[in-house]
Amino acid sequence: MASEREAQFRKMVEAHPESPMGHFSLGKLLLEERRYPEAVESLRAAVRLQPDYAAALVSLGDALIGAARKHEAREVLQDAQKHPSLAEEIEARIAEL
Repeated sequence: MASEREAQFRKMVEAHPESPMGHFSLGKLLLEERRYPEAVESLRAAVRLQPDYAAALVSLGDALIGAARKHEAREVLQDAQKHPSLAEEIEARIAEL
């Protein structure tokens, strides 16, 4: 059964499918709940809509790691590493792969 927060985020995505924020919010919730394949789907949508969305890229990398898709995670995190404010944090994640 979906939580109230999940239902709220799904409504947000439905109402504004072209907004990356709804997809990101849903993806983060799913990531927190360790529902990795679903999180990957939502976070990919956010990144597709806004390719430079650094937080979505990092979260997508985390979801891919959780889904045991390390090769894809490395590629996504390397893309995210282009954001100077995230470089150190992402280097540590990549080193763990």
